Amino acid sequence: MIRWERLTSRMGAILVHDLLATALAVLAAFYLRFEEEGLAERAPLLVYVLPAFVAFSGLVYAAFGLFKTKWRFISLPDVMTIIKASSVLAVTLLAIDYVLLAPNMLGTFFFGRITIALYWFLQTAFLVAPRAFYRYFRYTRTLQRARAGRSQPTLVLGRAADADVLLRGVESGAVGQIQPAGVLSPSRADRGMSIRGVPVLGELDDLERIVADLSARGIQISRLVLTASALTEEAKPESVLVRAHRLGLSTSRLPSLEAGEALQLAPIAVEDLLLRPSIKIDYERIKGLVKGKAVVVTGGGGSIGSEICDRLVAFGVSRLLVLENSEPALHAVTELLKGKQVHVQIEGHIADIRDRTRLTRVIADFKPHFVFHAAALKHVPILERDWGEAVKTNVFGSVNVADAAAAAGAEAMVMISTDKAIEPVSILGATKRFAEMYCQALDADLVGRAGTERPMRLISVRFGNVLASNGSVVPKFKTQIEAGGPLTVTHPDMVRYFMTIREACDLVLTAASHALGPDRSDVAVYVLNMGQPVKIVELAERMIRLSGLEPGHDIEIVFTGLRPGERLNEILFAREEPATDIGIEGVVAARPVRPPLATMRKRLDELARAIERDERATITRILGLDTDSLKKAV
Repeated sequence: MIRWERLTSRMGAILVHDLLATALAVLAAFYLRFEEEGLAERAPLLVYVLPAFVAFSGLVYAAFGLFKTKWRFISLPDVMTIIKASSVLAVTLLAIDYVLLAPNMLGTFFFGRITIALYWFLQTAFLVAPRAFYRYFRYTRTLQRARAGRSQPTLVLGRAADADVLLRGVESGAVGQIQPAGVLSPSRADRGMSIRGVPVLGELDDLERIVADLSARGIQISRLVLTASALTEEAKPESVLVRAHRLGLSTSRLPSLEAGEALQLAPIAVEDLLLRPSIKIDYERIKGLVKGKAVVVTGGGGSIGSEICDRLVAFGVSRLLVLENSEPALHAVTELLKGKQVHVQIEGHIADIRDRTRLTRVIADFKPHFVFHAAALKHVPILERDWGEAVKTNVFGSVNVADAAAAAGAEAMVMISTDKAIEPVSILGATKRFAEMYCQALDADLVGRAGTERPMRLISVRFGNVLASNGSVVPKFKTQIEAGGPLTVTHPDMVRYFMTIREACDLVLTAASHALGPDRSDVAVYVLNMGQPVKIVELAERMIRLSGLEPGHDIEIVFTGLRPGERLNEILFAREEPATDIGIEGVVAARPVRPPLATMRKRLDELARAIERDERATITRILGLDTDSLKKAV
């Protein structure tokens, strides 16, 4: 039922137009069917029938919401809605004619089937045509502004369906600064076709020829927009980018609307050139977990923590507490989140996870449902040197967060871990592994003491290198490319698993939904499926090509040797951790190895004493790290 108090002047104008169109359609149908003489005969009764029918049509239009649709964006679904409304009105006329008027009142039919059929066509035309003309008017005005402004003649690369999304954005004004001159499609079926008036000029391999042909016709192409189908491995996007660079063309990408990105052109990033398809996320599952809940994120100003905060806000948490020990990072993330203008209570506090007393008090006061623990020290070479700081943050800090979450009555704590925690050969991996084991021990202890109550659950989620995260290899390579090279790679055979930041964070939330769901098995460690590992040297080559340059010709790659704590290959599961399928795409679980909580706390006491005495050998032994693996760093 329409809420008239919310009817705007624009909606009212549309409704008035549609009512006038209805009256005109009825009169025009009578005139076409009966001409002037027949219309005059029916005029006395029509004076009473027409106003009532027009009023009724207003109710029909309100029920279908025709007045709510902006004419500028009229589409096929809107036309179908108009057809449905016209059909309802035509059936109403049929009922009036056969039931109410004839033969009881007139002895004959007032409208007749032919008149009603004419009315249906006219009514549909009178409602659709003005909307279509208005959309075309706005479209031509948008194009005129584009030509008069600084818009760039542009080629769109990708299949017809992808190109259609972009061209719709240009028509509506959502995408500016480009003037589509043609489409290059990897599909031969698109060849010779036209998409929203823009011709498909050829395939991706025809780039140079088409740019030259358009130039000869006075159209100087200056930009390429690559859609999703032009960024697949089969389309060889690096080759396209190198050729675009040689032609002096700037490049952009159309975002993936499935991933929730806004319809805005963006620079092409290495994330767009992953060697595997991105994992499909069940967003409804995540919303079901966090919507309306209170959540704490530690390390919320970091690359992973801030993205988790962003996703939590997008999925509808009611309250969010961001904990961060860096004031600039805390200010940046809280301002960014508040700028999204969502109905979420966002708090930010400076807090160091090493400060057990403050951490416990802040989390207890907030009373969270969930705690996501993303605060950590993570750079392998630095932690090999400053190993004591790694223990204080990654071990004692994680213990503090776990204990504070349990004391506050949270439903779950999720710790962000790393693939380096499996059979670790570095201080980073060893400290993360110890923190995982403490969480597993506390989880088992809480479950054992819970009885019939629902206990808090503690899980760890492991993933590998996150593309473009702070301190990762991608920003490093970008800086080296901007400086003219060389790109430094430690070893030609080094391989790593990679994910995008958003993909990693969405899968962290997905793992948490399984941990708290009814289908949870006896698991405490979740590993994100990152596909096949990528050779770092191949990533370097792709980034060079992404910049429109040639590896070995424009930019050199040099090998510097393995650093302390590094290994050539990462592994995802330890020998004593049998993996199990949990039925969620992109996530695999490992059955936990749970030491007694008393044993873990005894080891924590030993670690604390070793830190005070600066006894690295003792710390290495307690963490279960092979001393030989650290000899390079001693």
